[in-house]
Amino acid sequence: MNQKVEDVKRQIDRFLVETGTHLEEFRLQFLSKKSDLQQLLGEIKSVLPEFRKEFGQEVNELKQYAQQLFDAYKKRLEEYAMPHISDIDVTRPSTLFNTGSLHPVSLIMNEVYDIFEKIGFSIVQGSDIEDDWHVFSALNFPQEHPARDMQDTFFVNVNPEFLLRTHTSSLQVRTMENCLPPIRVICPGRVYRNETITARSHCIFHQVEGLYISQEVSFADMKQVLLFFAKEMFGLETKTRLRPSYFPFTEPSAEMDIECKICRGKGCNVCKHSGWVEILGCGMVDPNVLDNCGINSKEYSGYAFGLGIERMAMLKFKINDIRLYFENDLRFLSQF
Repeated sequence: MNQKVEDVKRQIDRFLVETGTHLEEFRLQFLSKKSDLQQLLGEIKSVLPEFRKEFGQEVNELKQYAQQLFDAYKKRLEEYAMPHISDIDVTRPSTLFNTGSLHPVSLIMNEVYDIFEKIGFSIVQGSDIEDDWHVFSALNFPQEHPARDMQDTFFVNVNPEFLLRTHTSSLQVRTMENCLPPIRVICPGRVYRNETITARSHCIFHQVEGLYISQEVSFADMKQVLLFFAKEMFGLETKTRLRPSYFPFTEPSAEMDIECKICRGKGCNVCKHSGWVEILGCGMVDPNVLDNCGINSKEYSGYAFGLGIERMAMLKFKINDIRLYFENDLRFLSQF
């Protein structure tokens, strides 16, 4: 009889349980009412009295052993079927991935584009390196003219014929040389001037210059366009003023100021405590410039204007130091 117990135990140990089907077969073979173990339990009463106790104990221990294996197999299969549980707390907020954003200068530049495109202006762009004709001579800056001292220039390879453009007016010249009136364009871009870097000025900055050439264009036309621009950019309540000024390529010339948005006209370091900030220069295109570019000044007239984007952004975002735009400090840039 002991040999039968050992045979059943050997079968139990060799039985491989890898699936739920295997587990059910194990139960039927060793734990059901018709199993091998159940047959051994039924044979206890036929064993001689002196061996009955020992045999019954062995069979019961084998049944407990089989039950323990069955429970272990069942638990393992259940755990395997459950989703894997990791140490990650899925209820915690996810890690924020900071996406990039537009630079404040780009934000203002795009806003300027949108405003002037509403009233029919096209965008013209060009190279940062220009020749003397397009930057100075065509714009009424003769050689040795004192007006050239108004802009400290970076020349290329010590060659006075090529330079980093000091204004985007060079794009206006190229447009007039290559297009027939009517012309209505804005010319954005980066410009360079050899100036001391302070809270109000930098050697690199961005401009958008505008040009309108057609027949019977008046100063009043220019004034209305610039007033429209100022109110679109800074709000309908914006106060503006025009002051007489001088530029070699326009006559008459003016500068446009708006009430300082940082101090609201009370006076601060940005507006030099005047309450007003210049945002652009403007004027009627000088007839000499039209003639230099191949446009008949007796038939056509026009106006031009130029505005600084950094100055515009300082007023729009209430920033009091222009140097912040060029330092790439994420603490500053992440606010936009």
